[in-house]
Amino acid sequence: MPALQQPAWTRRAVLGAAASLVACPALAVAQSDSYPSRPISLIVPWPAGGQTDITMRILADLAQRSLGQPVVVENRPGAAGTLVGPALRAAAPDGYVIGQLPITLYRAPLQRKVAWDPLRDITPVIQISGVTFGIVVPADSGFRSMADLLAWGREHPGWLTVGSTGIGSTAHLAMEDVLAREGVRYVHVPYKGTADQMLAVAGGTLMVGVNSTGFAPYLDSGKLRLLAIFSAQRSKRWPQVPTMRELGHPDAVYTSPYGIGLPAGADPVVVRKLHDAFKAAMFDPLHLQEIARYDQQPDYLDTADYGRRVREVTAREWLLLARLGLAQ
Repeated sequence: MPALQQPAWTRRAVLGAAASLVACPALAVAQSDSYPSRPISLIVPWPAGGQTDITMRILADLAQRSLGQPVVVENRPGAAGTLVGPALRAAAPDGYVIGQLPITLYRAPLQRKVAWDPLRDITPVIQISGVTFGIVVPADSGFRSMADLLAWGREHPGWLTVGSTGIGSTAHLAMEDVLAREGVRYVHVPYKGTADQMLAVAGGTLMVGVNSTGFAPYLDSGKLRLLAIFSAQRSKRWPQVPTMRELGHPDAVYTSPYGIGLPAGADPVVVRKLHDAFKAAMFDPLHLQEIARYDQQPDYLDTADYGRRVREVTAREWLLLARLGLAQ
């Protein structure tokens, strides 16, 4: 079998993406000495009320204390969190439109043709955190373990319904990776975000949900059961729940780190102001307390390191998608 070769898009982006980290003063619109002088729009590409929306709203409220202007969350759910991409590409690089950057943003162009290039069109400002992904079922489900779920799925090909936060989302890829290896045929049900998917699982209209730990409140209230997680180690919050590694899938580790970015070409002083404000916000006790509810911790990277990280992740993601037959 010939060796996998990265598509030209990926090679060009990985080699040339550093340009998006070095701002071009001629393109900068914001006057750095007075920035910000009006409210900032923070695009959150997930529905209101979900885990990411809640934590990002707290982060925005904390960041505006340093910035001296409101940071207003604008929800744009759908397309597995990638709608922030075209929104940032279309915005002026003046620092007044910024966005939450899920890993799906960098994955999308590897799967389909899009009119934007995240490595070229977006400057990553700061990495905030990552999430714990898990497999949940209704509390009264007959699936008491992953072994139960897999055995039933093999015995009933095409009957198992599994939800995720969208086609090509980390939750989708994580479950597809495991179920494909196990020979389980299932029905994938994509949702726009966490809240609607968890309600479907808790209500019994969906057999299995794969999601980040926005499922935590449903576990706490006894509405869901957690069968396994996709972290490298067991969760301190749910130490009785095995990892997929322990269950025989050593490569099934998914954390989906995310951060803040803005249109490429912004004044570096503006980038620095945003970085400093959101760094202070992410380590504020209020934000730390909220993300801890979802089994999250800060995973800080500054602007330069975050830029390098997304390029590395893009290259690695292409190899995964190619192995699963999902790369364009």
